[in-house]
Amino acid sequence: MKTQRRQALALLTGALLAPLARAQAWPAGKPIRMIVPLAAGSAVDNAARIVLQKMGQNIGQSFVIENQPGAAGLIGAGNVAKAAPDGYTLGGFNDSIMTMVPNMQARMPWDIVKDFEPVSLVATVEWGLVVNAESPIRTVAEIIAAARKAPGQMNYGSGGNGSPQHIAMALFASHAGLNVKHVPYKGATQAAMGVAAKEVDAAFQGIATVTSLVKAGKLRLVAVTTPRRLPQFPDVPTVSESGLPGFEFNSWFAIMAPAGTPRAIVQALATDVQKALADPEVREKLLAQGLTPRGIGPDELGTAMKAQLAKYGALIKQNGITAE
Repeated sequence: MKTQRRQALALLTGALLAPLARAQAWPAGKPIRMIVPLAAGSAVDNAARIVLQKMGQNIGQSFVIENQPGAAGLIGAGNVAKAAPDGYTLGGFNDSIMTMVPNMQARMPWDIVKDFEPVSLVATVEWGLVVNAESPIRTVAEIIAAARKAPGQMNYGSGGNGSPQHIAMALFASHAGLNVKHVPYKGATQAAMGVAAKEVDAAFQGIATVTSLVKAGKLRLVAVTTPRRLPQFPDVPTVSESGLPGFEFNSWFAIMAPAGTPRAIVQALATDVQKALADPEVREKLLAQGLTPRGIGPDELGTAMKAQLAKYGALIKQNGITAE
């Protein structure tokens, strides 16, 4: 009987220690690949390069970023889902890929909850409402007044149907009771340039995407979508204080891993993210680009993701938003 108990205990101990042993061998001199299903120069891409560089320095391991844009992130995210769950392939996602796109596709090639392991909500990308620098519009109240004066005439640019820019303006229009025209572009940067070129009247954009255009005098930042004013733009009011109380919007830079990635590796990565974000230089670089460092761990990210799925599901259904 004692022999059987010892054997059972040995089997149980082996089963429990196997993932830990696997994690202890990680990383083992092999580059860690992060697939970013977004274009180079996007807010998530910029943030990933800042944070991963510091993570690599801290743990003595190289990170390689692969940009795989297209199909609203479905292809790049799918490649993460299909990768070996060994900690050497990660996804750098925004919340569009995680919580918006799944609500707009009749059939999804992957399940954001079942096919991925949440690792860390690294940073939130703060957003703002921009117009052309020569536009007579200078406030949120003036945008609302102009849109109400000519329903359906004011237009706005986005990175495409169902993109975060599209969702942000749908949320704004819903709050303000507006009828505005959507002009989809093939990416957030192109939409920002569309406002700068006077092709469209306005757009919601990640601060990181438009900071250089604002500083160059090509765009005017009318308001930010944060609860409080941003330190890098202290004179720019929030949308909430400008006539739409409670209005907030941001997007995420989150790290996800393929389902089945050992918990010890997921936790190690989350800790490495927190260490990188504790570096003053990293924080300064992120803040300068309109990103707020977070470092939220796996469990909290998983909970927030499910809540966001439900929230945007209701908004997308209400507005009849469909993917391209």
